[in-house]
Amino acid sequence: MSMEWFDRVVGELQDHLESICERYDQEGQMAVERGSKHPRIQFFVDYDDGERDYFYILYFDPHNEEFYTETIDEDLEQPARVILSDIDDIVDAVHEGFHDYINDDEDELDVVYATEDDDTVYYEDEGVDDDDDELYVAELIDDDILEEIDVEWETPEVTAFLKEDEVEVTYQFGLVEETGDGVLRRINRIWTEDDEMVKDETNFIFTKEEAPTIIAMIASHMDSMQGYED
Repeated sequence: MSMEWFDRVVGELQDHLESICERYDQEGQMAVERGSKHPRIQFFVDYDDGERDYFYILYFDPHNEEFYTETIDEDLEQPARVILSDIDDIVDAVHEGFHDYINDDEDELDVVYATEDDDTVYYEDEGVDDDDDELYVAELIDDDILEEIDVEWETPEVTAFLKEDEVEVTYQFGLVEETGDGVLRRINRIWTEDDEMVKDETNFIFTKEEAPTIIAMIASHMDSMQGYED
């Protein structure tokens, strides 16, 4: 197994990306993780509030001496690898991933008006022509958390963890009817000493383009995570 190809790409990649994209030069960053079985290069954006968003992960297979990224085979509905055979393919893939990320981040809805008598807020879709503006209705929940009204749930609640009479965690997957984005609902039920059930619900909305990155990030860090019994 050789790491020569990996080291060469790491040495050249940042310069290539900075030279073809001024915005990446200003915002994009990368970090190298060599300690895992399949070393990886993670690309991210840091924000002033300390948060970090990863927009692309590039893996290296030392045995076959090839770079790859993980995605989802839509026909088989299972993880798949996309092999990137040379530096140009790698640069193009990361560059495209960066612009998909920043375009998603900028494609936001503008507030048109909010009613005073309830928590309904009206938004205008920037993607439509001015002559054909469309308004979307959402409910304002807590601090700037938006819950889309029209969600078609594709699955029932699936139990991810259960400790009888103590805690139950379930997940449910749905689609936002208006946009086709995915919604992952997490419901956490906890039973108190008085045998009362406390329910906490969280909804996470993501695009189809984001899904492979989310799956890859979780899969690559599973060994580092701890379970309820740890």
